Amino acid sequence: MEKSIASTSQKKRKSKIGTFFGTIGSEFKEIGTTFTQGTWFTRISYLVPGLGQILRGQFARGIMFLLVEAGLLFYIFGIGMPYLEDFGTLGTKGSGYNDLGVITYGDNSFFILLYGLLAITAIFLVILVWRINLKQNKKTDDLLRQGRTVPTNMQDLHSLIDSNFDKTLLALPVLGIFVFTVLPIIFMICVAFTNYDMDHTPPGKLFTWVGLDNFKEIFHFGGTGFGSTFFKVLAWTLVWAFFATFLNYFLGLAMAMLINKKGIKFKKMWRTILIMTIAVPQFVSLLYVGKMFAADGLVNTYLIKWGWISKAIPFWTNPTYAQILVIVINLWIGIPYLVLIATGLLMNIPADLYESAKIDGATNFQMFFKITLPYMLFVTGPFLLTQFIGNINNFNVIYLLTQGQPLSTKLSNNAGYTDLLVTWLYKMTVNSSNYKMAAVIGIMVFVVVAVISLIVYNMMPSVKDEEGFQ
Repeated sequence: MEKSIASTSQKKRKSKIGTFFGTIGSEFKEIGTTFTQGTWFTRISYLVPGLGQILRGQFARGIMFLLVEAGLLFYIFGIGMPYLEDFGTLGTKGSGYNDLGVITYGDNSFFILLYGLLAITAIFLVILVWRINLKQNKKTDDLLRQGRTVPTNMQDLHSLIDSNFDKTLLALPVLGIFVFTVLPIIFMICVAFTNYDMDHTPPGKLFTWVGLDNFKEIFHFGGTGFGSTFFKVLAWTLVWAFFATFLNYFLGLAMAMLINKKGIKFKKMWRTILIMTIAVPQFVSLLYVGKMFAADGLVNTYLIKWGWISKAIPFWTNPTYAQILVIVINLWIGIPYLVLIATGLLMNIPADLYESAKIDGATNFQMFFKITLPYMLFVTGPFLLTQFIGNINNFNVIYLLTQGQPLSTKLSNNAGYTDLLVTWLYKMTVNSSNYKMAAVIGIMVFVVVAVISLIVYNMMPSVKDEEGFQ
């Protein structure tokens, strides 16, 4: 049985690899056949993209391809090439003082990495635009062979607000995502393979490639390695995300059921109060609540005044107290959202199901676990996964309440007992300028989130059995 499963997975792997190389082979074959079977307008577009369309009279398409290719090539050879030449070393000439005592600036590793990445990206875009240009020429040749007319300039422009309106709408958002999301992520990944930190900060100093050394350090448990701290912070991050997600969910569901219960008065008032708690900015409320539980805050002051305790409770200096308290305070923030979401969903559960269950003698607990909870989990499964991932990266609650404290000598690099990976990453970047390890931690956060998302998402009833509640 195990051999058959292994052979099946191996066949699938080989099939995917074969499909990949088959796709590449078909692309090269199509490029060749397009050249041999195409007109001279198409062949000249191999050398100057867009020129074939311009000569055919399709000025709108041709000028677009020509300008895009010209702009990309201008950046590559006019701006990016010097940075691309130093991309392998990230600079060799550092800053210093000349004989007259005047500082002379040399290479800047940061700009070399950034503009070098942009040049590499521009090269890929040149190839992509060139390939799209060939496809357009081939499509035009096919139309002419079939005796059909080629779209005019006005038809091309009109299609941008008609048949190709989706491309017009998505062009700017896709460009924004690429520039402000994809490129920074690629830059961060590259930084993880350098020694970019406080001791190697441009423009005064250079940083360079170090391969997998930073990843080895994150899994190194001896000496000053990050391993022990990283896995302790990771464990607390997952514990926090679990309780912050499921306690909010079940308590919010219970409160929604209580408010929706027949006989409960002032339902609108209770819901209005919950909405008011959401309306208060977290920045204000969390800072205020954090001060309330300080050693000299309202809570300790009144507990001592009433004689319930003799000395202040170390809410924020005791690791266990601090971790429990941030989970409890997060309930006050998260439950109102869940109540409002659950209220609408509970109203959609058919009342006939409950009436039939009562006739069959089902108790309230049985109806909850057999009707209410399965329905809610089926509908809110993707939302739960989103909340869990969001809590893994929940910067506001932790940082505004504790700033990751309390600190300890057992945890390295300013990590605290309430730090999540994302707050530790932030402190490492801002406080100690350890950009290389911050980038590594960012990659590890992505890996953890991706693995959990893929596993849990494929296990959800709403994904496995989409028609289960139809």
